[in-house]
Amino acid sequence: MPLKAVHRSTGDAIADRRFAYAMAAFVEADWQVAVDLASQTLELAPGFAPAHATLGRAQAALGLKDEAIAALSEALRLDPEDELGIRIDLARLGAMHTDEAISEGYVRALFDNYAEGFDQHLTGALSYRGPAIITEAIGTAAAALGRKPAFDLALDLGCGTGLMASALGPMARRIEGVDISPRMIAVAARTGLYAALHVGEVVDELDRRAAASADLIVAADVVVYLGDLFPLLREAARVLRPGGLFAFTAQGHHGQGFELGIDSRFAHSDRYLRTVAEDSGLVIAHFAAVSTRQDRGLDVPGYVMVLTLPR
Repeated sequence: MPLKAVHRSTGDAIADRRFAYAMAAFVEADWQVAVDLASQTLELAPGFAPAHATLGRAQAALGLKDEAIAALSEALRLDPEDELGIRIDLARLGAMHTDEAISEGYVRALFDNYAEGFDQHLTGALSYRGPAIITEAIGTAAAALGRKPAFDLALDLGCGTGLMASALGPMARRIEGVDISPRMIAVAARTGLYAALHVGEVVDELDRRAAASADLIVAADVVVYLGDLFPLLREAARVLRPGGLFAFTAQGHHGQGFELGIDSRFAHSDRYLRTVAEDSGLVIAHFAAVSTRQDRGLDVPGYVMVLTLPR
């Protein structure tokens, strides 16, 4: 379950201390103490969304489903942008559809807070290798299609700090980046790798672009926050020039469709990815099982997929 995505104060020093103790108890999995301290916080600051969220999450851990849904729903009412990731909890409790679980507000807040230490955490603690895997897959797909891995305009969706652009290197003459997090965009700008950078949600950004305007679209570790991929692939197919490539990584699972994992990320099945690609009018040029990152020292199963728009 997500913890607090943003730091906030109640405006009351005593309430802030109570809430800090509640969070400490929550982290230690002392659920009843967390419930008691979050309730005490709310007695002093009834409109404090993070305390409602912590109360609901602790109640959920205790099996108090109805009480948890009530507390979490109040947290979401007070935090409609959902920077706290309440929708994820409500979806897990069956009170919200899985498609709606991960909000733009949550992702934005998560990565705004993550921006400065992002590269070190990814490549160090998580052994992240998504950009290198995508770059290699693009080369493999291009060879299979009988073309050179050289592109005029590449769109880097969910560009983060610029790791993907760095991996692309000379493959693309011009790279434009898109990210929902303004702080990530600010870090990416320092690299000097992008011809342009845009703050926005990735499907919305594609929707604003002219048809047949890009040769390459990449999305490293992005679809784990999207769930239903058809809107993304539909827009990618519209924006790609004939013969262009769309390469991305996904987290995998062996069931049907897609599911929300315990890591608060979506995982997609092999069959779902193949079906949504076909439905969008794109053709698979390369598809392989890979692991782009680790979690608690273990490889997280996933896929790399390169799609092409037929000429």
